[in-house]
Amino acid sequence: MASFSMAFSKKEDESGLSSYYNNKTTIIQEARVFNDSPISPRKCRNLLTRIVYILYVGETFGAQEATTLFFGTTKLFQHKDSALRQMVYLAIKELATTAEDVIMVTSSIMKDMQPNSEVIYRPNAIRALCRIIDPSMAQGVERFFKAAIVDRNPSISSAALVSAYHLFPFAKDVVKRWVNEVQEAVNPKSSSSLFSAAAGAGSYLGFASGGSAAQQSQQIVSTSYIAQYHALGLLYLIRQQDRMAVTKMIQQLGGGKNGSGTTLKNAMALCMLIRYAAKVMEDDPNVQRQMVELLEGWLRHKSDMVNLEAARAICEMRSVTASQLARPISVLQLFLSSSKPVLKFAATRTLAALALNHPQSVATCNVDLENLISDQNRSVATYAITTLLKTGNEASVDRLIKQITGFMADISDEFKVIIVDAIRSLCLKFPSKHASMLAFLSSVLRDEGGYDFKRAVVEAMFDMVKYVGECKDQALAHLCEFIEDCEFTKLSVRILHLLGMEGPKSPQPAKYIRYIYNRVVLENATVRAAAVCSLGKFGVNSSDATLQKSIGVLLNRCLEDIDDEVRDRAALYLKIFQERQLADSYVREESVFSLSSLEAKLVAYMKDPAATAQPFDASDVPKISRQQAAQESARPSTLDTISAPTTKRTDSPPPPTAEQKQSAYAEQLAAVPEMANYGPVLHSSATPAQLTENETEYQVTCVKHLFREHVVFQFNISNTLPDTVLEQVTVIMQPQTEDCGLVEEYITQLSSLTASTSPGIVYNSFKREDPDAYAIGSFGCTLKFVSKELDPSTGEPEEEGYEDEYSLEEVEVAAGGDYIIPSYASFGAEWDRLRTGPSATETFALSSMESIKAACDSIIEVLNMEALGGTEAPTSQSIHTLQLSGLATGGGGKVLVRCRMTFSRDSGVTLELGVRADKQEVCDLVLAAVGG
Repeated sequence: MASFSMAFSKKEDESGLSSYYNNKTTIIQEARVFNDSPISPRKCRNLLTRIVYILYVGETFGAQEATTLFFGTTKLFQHKDSALRQMVYLAIKELATTAEDVIMVTSSIMKDMQPNSEVIYRPNAIRALCRIIDPSMAQGVERFFKAAIVDRNPSISSAALVSAYHLFPFAKDVVKRWVNEVQEAVNPKSSSSLFSAAAGAGSYLGFASGGSAAQQSQQIVSTSYIAQYHALGLLYLIRQQDRMAVTKMIQQLGGGKNGSGTTLKNAMALCMLIRYAAKVMEDDPNVQRQMVELLEGWLRHKSDMVNLEAARAICEMRSVTASQLARPISVLQLFLSSSKPVLKFAATRTLAALALNHPQSVATCNVDLENLISDQNRSVATYAITTLLKTGNEASVDRLIKQITGFMADISDEFKVIIVDAIRSLCLKFPSKHASMLAFLSSVLRDEGGYDFKRAVVEAMFDMVKYVGECKDQALAHLCEFIEDCEFTKLSVRILHLLGMEGPKSPQPAKYIRYIYNRVVLENATVRAAAVCSLGKFGVNSSDATLQKSIGVLLNRCLEDIDDEVRDRAALYLKIFQERQLADSYVREESVFSLSSLEAKLVAYMKDPAATAQPFDASDVPKISRQQAAQESARPSTLDTISAPTTKRTDSPPPPTAEQKQSAYAEQLAAVPEMANYGPVLHSSATPAQLTENETEYQVTCVKHLFREHVVFQFNISNTLPDTVLEQVTVIMQPQTEDCGLVEEYITQLSSLTASTSPGIVYNSFKREDPDAYAIGSFGCTLKFVSKELDPSTGEPEEEGYEDEYSLEEVEVAAGGDYIIPSYASFGAEWDRLRTGPSATETFALSSMESIKAACDSIIEVLNMEALGGTEAPTSQSIHTLQLSGLATGGGGKVLVRCRMTFSRDSGVTLELGVRADKQEVCDLVLAAVGG
C-alpha cells in the first residue's frame, strides 16, 4: 500500500496534477466560470472539486477570497444538473467556516429542503443548512428538521439526525424539543411502509441500472436501518445528563433474551447501545445485574459484530467473576476458528487483554490459540502468543519465546511493544526463566525499531534489574552495550541514571565506568550531564579509594566542557568528594518536594505583597518519595481533571494525587473575591466528605480549606431533579460546642441551581480566634433553599415557590486530618534529629480493633500521615511498629509518630504512641486525635 501511494504521488508530480490542484491563485482567477452564460456543468464541477481538494489538504483561503468563491458558487443553484448541485453543497459547507455573510444563502438551501423537492437534493441541503445558519436561527428551521427526522426516506432522516447532532452543542434547548421525533426515528417502520418509501425514492433517483423497481427498492430497505444508528446517538446526547432516563432507554431498546426481539435492527446501533450499557453499569453498580442479562442476550444475536461487542463489554466489567466470563469466552472461542481474519483478530485481542487479570478463565482457549501461532496474519499470531504467555505454564515459556523470535522482524512496532509487555509481565511471574527472557530482550534491543519499541524493551529490563536479583549484572551489561549506539536521548539518560543507582552496588562497579565516560566524550549535552551524575554517584557510594580517585580525575576533565550544566554538575560532585557530609543532602536524599504543592505555594507567595517582604518558607511544603515523584510527573494536568467530569473507562487516565488537588483548590479559591485578603491556602482536605446518601434528590459534599486566620467550608451541591430549580441556596452551620475557637464570618449564596448546572458551590467562612491554636469541633449542617417547579413547555421556573430545608450530616474539623499533611521522610535520621525536641508518649487500649492491620489503617486515616518503609502492611499478627511522618500546617513543622502495637484476642490492640515534633502543640494535637 505504501509503495502504491509513493508511486501515485510520483506520477501525480510528474503529470503536474499536484500543482494544478494546489494553485490557489489559478482557482480564484478561474472562478469567473461561475458567471458564464450558459453555465458549463463540467467546468464548474472541475473547479469545485479543486476548491474542496485544496481545503481538504489543509490550505486556507482568506476571508475575502472565501467570500468571493462562496457567493460565486451559490449562483450555480439555478442550474438543474444534479451532479453539479451536489458539488455545490460540498463546496459551500467547506467555505462557510471562512466566508462572510453566508446567512444570505439560507433561502436557496431551504428551497431544496421542501417536501416537494427532489429527494436527491434534500439530504445535501439539510447537511449544508446546519453549517450555514447561526445557532440563534435554529428555532426558525425547527419545523423543517422535525419533518426530516421522521421522513420515510432513510437518507433524509439520517442527514437530519446527523445535522441535529452537530447543532446540539450550540442550540441545546431547541434540539432537546425534538426528542419525540428522534424517538420515532429509533423505532423501525413496518416493512410495507419502508418498501413504499423506497419505491418512491427509486422513482425520484431514476435508477439507470437494470433490475425491477421492486429489487431496487428492496436494496434501500436492507440499508434503511442506518437511521437508527444516528437517532440513537442523538437520543443519548440529549439524555446523557439523566442517568435514569439512559438506563430506561437501554432497557426498552434491549429486546428479548437473545437480542432478536429488540427494536434496533441496525448492528452498529446495537453496538452503540452495548457501549452505553457498559458505561451505565460502570457508573451505577446497582444496575449491573440487569445490564449483564441484556449483554448475555446479545451474545446470541445473529450479528457477529454485536456478539463481539457484548463479549468485550462483559470482559471489561469491573470485578467480573469467572462464572460471568464463561459465556463471552465461549463466544470468543468460536471466533478463534472463524475463516474471517477480522473475527479472529478481534477475539484474540479481547482475550489478550482479559488474560492480564483472569488467566485461568482464558486458559480454556489455549488449544485454539496454539493453532493460531502459525496464522498467516501476523497480528492474529502476535495476540495469540502474548495470550499464551500470560496463561501458559513455566514449561512452555522457552518454546513460545523461540516461536516469537521467528517472526519479530515481520510485525510492526505496535505489535512488538505488545509482545515485549507480555514478556515483561512474564519475567515477574516466572523469575527462574530469566535467562531465556533476558536473551530475547537483548536480541530485540539490537534490532531496528522506533522509540516506543525501544522504550518498552528498556522498561522490561529495568523491571528485571529491580525484581530479579540473579540477572541484575547481566541486564546492566546489556544496557551498557545499548547506550553505545543509542539514538534516543531520553533512553540514554534513564539508563545512565539506573547505572548510577545500581552500578555501585555490583561486585565489580569499575566495569561500568568505561561505558559511562564514553557518553561524556561522544554524546550531546543532555546525555553528558546525565553521565556526569552517574559518575559522581559511583564516587560517592563506592568504598574503593582507587575508584574514587579515578572518577575525580574524569570529573576534573568535565570542568572544561562547553555546556554549563555539565560543568556545574561536575563541580558539585567534586565538592561533595571533598566534604562527604554534603552527600546525604544532595545524593542520598530519598525525598523531594511535591512539585505541584511547591508550585501552588510559590504562586500564592508571589501573589501576596505582604508575604514577599519575607523570605519564602518551604517548611509547609510536603515531601514525597522519589518513586511518588515519578508517578506524579506522569499524571495529567490537575485542574482540568478536577473541574470537568470525565468518562470512567478502563483506559482513562489515573486520578489526581492529593498534592495536585491542593494546587487545583488553591486556584479555585483565588477566584473568590471574599477571600482575596485571606493569604495562601495552608491545606485543603484531600477527599470531599459525603453529607448525603448517593440516592437522594439533593447531594452535598464538603471540602475544608485552612488559611492562617480562617477555616472555609466548601459545599458542593447537586440537584438531581430535572423538573425543579432551587433558588437562594445556602448551608446553615451550627457549632455543637461554644468553645470550638471558630466564629462565623460570612456565607455565600447560590442564586439558582438546576440539574444541568449542578454541582454548585457555597462557601461558609469562619474566623479562627487564635491563629496559633488548633481549633477542633463539629458542626450541624442544614441545606436551605426555595424550591420552584419548571414549566415543561417553556423551561422557565414558576413565579412562586416554597421554602424548604434538608438535614445534612455533621461536618467535623479534626485534629489530625485537617491540620496535618502527609510528608515523606527518612524515619531513622529524622527521629534522631528530633530526639532533643518536644515529644510525647502515651499508651492506648484499642479493644475494638480485631487485628493489627485494622489498627494501622485506622491510625493512618485519623492522623492523615505518610506511612514509611512499608510499615502500613504488618508482617506479624501479634507485634508491629508503624512509622508515620507529616507536616503540621501553619508553620507547625515536622512531626513523626512511632506506633508500637501488640495484639491479643482477649484485649485487642495495645498501642504505645510516641510523638516527636518541632513544636509541643503539635505533639498534643496528635495525642488528641488518637485519644478522641
